[in-house]
Amino acid sequence: MENKLTIAIVGATGAVGQQMLQCLEERDFDVNVKLLASSRSAGKVFKFKNQDVVVEELTQNSFDNVDYALGATENDLAKKWIPWANEKGVVVVDNSSAYRLDEDVPLVIPEINPEDIEKNHGIIANPNCATIIAMVALNEIHKKYHIKRMIVSTYQAVSGAGVKGIQDLEAQLKDPNAPCTAFPYQIAYNLIPQIGDFDENGISKEEWKMQNEARKMWHHPDLLVNCTCVRVPILRSHSESIFIECEKEVDVNEARELIAKGQGTVLKDDPQNKVYPMPLDTTDQDLVYVGRIRKDLTDPTGHSMALFCCGDQIRKGAATNAVQILEKLIK
Repeated sequence: MENKLTIAIVGATGAVGQQMLQCLEERDFDVNVKLLASSRSAGKVFKFKNQDVVVEELTQNSFDNVDYALGATENDLAKKWIPWANEKGVVVVDNSSAYRLDEDVPLVIPEINPEDIEKNHGIIANPNCATIIAMVALNEIHKKYHIKRMIVSTYQAVSGAGVKGIQDLEAQLKDPNAPCTAFPYQIAYNLIPQIGDFDENGISKEEWKMQNEARKMWHHPDLLVNCTCVRVPILRSHSESIFIECEKEVDVNEARELIAKGQGTVLKDDPQNKVYPMPLDTTDQDLVYVGRIRKDLTDPTGHSMALFCCGDQIRKGAATNAVQILEKLIK
């Protein structure tokens, strides 16, 4: 036992933290796990490889004898505990947005820019869930045709707001008058065109993430993204309608072949036979489904196309991506 690596999961009792624990077991990590959370959650017991693991309160002394940490906490808390971990020599893969755009912190999707992992100074950031799903869907097309501009509409599951978001939907489906704890309005039988606060231009924080994070991971500072993020009454898979404009003419059939062969993608594109991505089909698995691939008939240059994609927000959009980064760190 003493020779095994020790992995801490910080925020272990939340939806993403629980999924991280499950992913470590699914991917057969031969490690010890340490589960850290608030004092309210200390003492709870979870299973890892048939062994009971007791949740401990997160403190400044939590990272003794820890090798790596997976973070699943809010930004303010991440900024507090990550320096504690780094002081003890612990490398952190963080799911919050606290460090994503710091120049010294790699922002990584393993299918896209795994080489950036080596540039870390103790922190590697996990991208936003909607950004991960879009970039995995588009990466092979970008490598071939070089995307200049994207117009994206996201249809984001309540799981993006954590356990409270899931609880809101489940409660309101039973009683539409149940209180709203995660969202400003009822989410059952409704959709809300706001995720995050708006700036003076009417653009939300969530909408800026798609451009800023994609620019960083693709090393593409001129990428232009117009994004509209919408919360929808779906439990856990995000969907996205994406228009792209490329530097050269796009062959749609080749685009389909690229997606079919791409890392982390599944081609679901036979609309005449009602085959296309849907959130139910992508729930509780790690691949991004891509379909509705078509030319933009309003663009006479042929440089533009559109597609629709879905991916599990808790898994590939958060926990699985972080665990994949950890796999590469350990190797």
